[in-house]
Amino acid sequence: MKKFLLMILVAMAATECMAQASAGDLNNKVIETIMQRRSIRQYTNKPVEREKLQLVAECGINAPSAMNRQKWAVRIVDDPKYINGATEVLKKKMPEMVARDKSFRNMFRNAPAIICVGIEAKEDEYSKVDAGLMGENMMLAAQSLGLGTCCLGMAASQLNTIPELKEYYAKLNLPEGYRLIYVLAIGYPDESPAAKPRDRNKIQFVE
Repeated sequence: MKKFLLMILVAMAATECMAQASAGDLNNKVIETIMQRRSIRQYTNKPVEREKLQLVAECGINAPSAMNRQKWAVRIVDDPKYINGATEVLKKKMPEMVARDKSFRNMFRNAPAIICVGIEAKEDEYSKVDAGLMGENMMLAAQSLGLGTCCLGMAASQLNTIPELKEYYAKLNLPEGYRLIYVLAIGYPDESPAAKPRDRNKIQFVE
């Protein structure tokens, strides 16, 4: 009987420790930022302060890269003339796509600013991983500053391939031999989407 009671007390103590650990995790600012990040597709018209855009980009380049090669290029665009001009080209080139989006204001998910990331066109197996690490750093930094982001592959593809957007691509002044791999829309959120379900079965411990 005493042994049984001892087992119960041990179990209760373990449960309490786990509860305290979970509470501690929820109070961890890094974990909180990760769990609160969402892809934002609606933004206010409020411009993003350049100091914040610079800080987000600096957090990006502080991501790890293979052998610290840092084979990436980061370009920040917050000029409405660039964003609106590129958008007008797209509206003429792809009117059907634009018409399907009833909330369409610009081709960058309506964001007032974008951060463009380029890598070498002849990328090795690590370059895309490095760029991805950089992108997550920037998205989390933006989240911590009260900003929202959305990683845009289509916008990058459009800038890379649509001839009428060539002048806008050229303005990014990427190094020779580089290509745009993604664009981060960034701005002050005008929506609060719920978290999408995550499949925890993707995580497994290997014995």
